[in-house]
Amino acid sequence: MKIIIVGAGEVGFHIAQRLSEEGQDVVLIDKDPRQIKRITENLDVQAFLGSGTSPSLLKNSGIETADMLVAATDSDEVNLIACLLARNLNQYMLKVARVRNQEFLQEKELLGQRSLDIDHIINPQSLMVKTILSLMEVPGASEVIDFVDGRVKLIGFTIKKDSPFKDRQLLSFKDLEEKLLVGAIVRRNQVMIPRGNDTIQEHDLIYVMVRNDELNDVLGLFDIKEETLRRVIIIGAGQTGTALATALDHSKVNVKIIDKNSERCADLAEKLERVIVINGDGADKNLLQEENIGDVDFMVTITGDEANNILISLLAKGLGAKKTITRVSKLSYIPLVSAIGIDTVVSPRLSAVRAILQYIRRGKVISVAPLKGEQAEAIEAEALETSDIVNIPLSKVKFPKGAIIGAIVRGEQIIIPRGDSVIMPKDRLIIFALEQVVPKLEKLLTVKLEYF
Repeated sequence: MKIIIVGAGEVGFHIAQRLSEEGQDVVLIDKDPRQIKRITENLDVQAFLGSGTSPSLLKNSGIETADMLVAATDSDEVNLIACLLARNLNQYMLKVARVRNQEFLQEKELLGQRSLDIDHIINPQSLMVKTILSLMEVPGASEVIDFVDGRVKLIGFTIKKDSPFKDRQLLSFKDLEEKLLVGAIVRRNQVMIPRGNDTIQEHDLIYVMVRNDELNDVLGLFDIKEETLRRVIIIGAGQTGTALATALDHSKVNVKIIDKNSERCADLAEKLERVIVINGDGADKNLLQEENIGDVDFMVTITGDEANNILISLLAKGLGAKKTITRVSKLSYIPLVSAIGIDTVVSPRLSAVRAILQYIRRGKVISVAPLKGEQAEAIEAEALETSDIVNIPLSKVKFPKGAIIGAIVRGEQIIIPRGDSVIMPKDRLIIFALEQVVPKLEKLLTVKLEYF
């Protein structure tokens, strides 16, 4: 698959790195010589210096024979123009654009087939708000990913010293195998797809696949108490903070949003009905204490200054906040931030990477969620009638080592699979896979050549 990526910033570089490691044919375009140097020194991909809005440069990059264009610069206008040019240079290619301006997003018809003909729009801010709201639904989890419109949830949480599942082999879960499946374990920053004889250890981050209607029962098994969300404080009233406050405005949760910009606060106070807007510095210890930070269920720090976000979150934890959610844009910072005691990190760039990956994966892939550490993915895909995984028991499918099916969704039925389970055509599958086995998995999910 040939993929042209316009923009070699954090998002473009990260996607190119993932795809080049999988052997894809990747071309990167950027007008910054420093970014091009970084690419040529670190990645096995083609790199062109120049603008993604140059027709001649797009032609030189091989756009006429490319399968996909990903426009991922920090400029919405550049991304949109690049897709417009791509439409005229190659009418058969898939076009994905990263767009942040809400005004563009409200005019979906202008971006669709009749005008710019962009196949998929990625809005990192809205994706990040969705992630934060999912985390608030399950306060005891460090990560929550929805599949099949929320009917199936992937819950990530850390095994504590007093957990009833500490030092237990997965084989001992036999009586629970119809309720849950442990799909991945992160241990000392290494992701593994576990087998029955693997043992859960203290400090492991485990990913469990559960049906939404059985979520509370499963959390109880892991001694994670169901908690009612009462108080939330948001630091930062930018686009993401405003969108989050707006989403929570008509809930029963007591929400306050703090920002240093007085004009922004005045404007936001007029728009929100229940959320309390405070003009102040979220890094002010006295202000946080006045707002009883120690009694807060979630402290969400999402200003545009990631260093400040980290410091505020650490301050909030020190003052007794139960849980922090921190915006960190630089992807290389995420593992380090987690190591110093930050509960949960959200990133607009990581949200964009996750969304873009689903359009790149072969087969009928519906969504892709890279797991913590980026060494594995949870993939939601439809089983095609002509693929090699249908109509035979799972125990006889030549599944690559390092991949496992976490759930099968058939109509209204949600199946936590066993060896004798049979995948039927059009089933929705949730699959865990290590990064290095994704290409093999894609072959299983695609149409067999003899079908043609």
